[in-house]
This record gives sequence, C-alpha cells and structure tokens, in this order.
Amino acid sequence: MTPAADDGAGEASRLEHAPLADDLGFLLARAAAMSQAAGNEALAAHGLKVRSYSVLALAVTGGRPSQRELAAFLRLDPSQVVALIDDLERRGLVTREPDPRDRRANVVAATLEGRALYRRALVDVEAGERRAHAALSRADRAELARLLRAAAFPAEG
Repeated sequence: MTPAADDGAGEASRLEHAPLADDLGFLLARAAAMSQAAGNEALAAHGLKVRSYSVLALAVTGGRPSQRELAAFLRLDPSQVVALIDDLERRGLVTREPDPRDRRANVVAATLEGRALYRRALVDVEAGERRAHAALSRADRAELARLLRAAAFPAEG
C-alpha cells in the first residue's frame, strides 16, 4: 500500500457513512484517486505515471493521435500534454511527426522502445488494477467498466 493510501485510513473509514459517501461525484472522484494511486505505484518501476502511461498507450494503440486529440481525450490542458510528450520524447519513447491531415499540427507516434516499454508496463498496470479492485468480482469489474464508459463517453445527440 502506498504511504498516501495508508495515511489516515482509519479516519477515512470512520467517515464512510457520512451523506457525502452516497454522492456519485464524490464516489467517482475517490475511486479515481485510489485507482490513480495504484496505477502510479504499478508504473513506478517503469519511470511512468498514469498520465504519461496514458499518452504512451494512446501513441501505441491510438492510430497516431494529434496533441490536440490527446488533450481532448484525456481531458487535460494542452500544455500538460505537451509536457508529457516532451518527457516521453526525451526518453526516446515517442516522436512527434507532422500530421498529414493538418501540417500545422503534430501527431505522436511510439518508437520501438516505447512500444516495448508499454508492453512491459501494461502487465504491471493490469496486475495493479486487479489488486486495487480485488473486492469486486470479475463480472462486477466488467459491469463497472461498462457503466464508466457510458458515463465517460455519453452518446451524442
């Protein structure tokens, strides 16, 4: 368990019956924070955090996304995405290339080293996710993922 997750655990459990604990926004934020902490712990050995891993994962599997697409998809400020890409590029994990659809923009592509690191990190991320959500059955995790996808990507129109 990470020090941050361990700090105040007794105090937090004492409050879990407060009315706030039934608030959907609070529950989503708390679950996200706990999941991000577990992800960061799993990724530490690879020199990554959840946000940099997300950029790398999309560069590997996302069909050469533009920096603008990454910012929109990850719901991050474009300057944050630039900083994440800068770091990954310095490490030789991604490259920026001109976007064939818009020569004013760049797309992000994973290097061979980036693809290899992604595959290694993915194993640890999946194991960390299973540990972080061990209280849920496989069926519950699948249902939670389905519900979160529906909330994160509401149908347009």
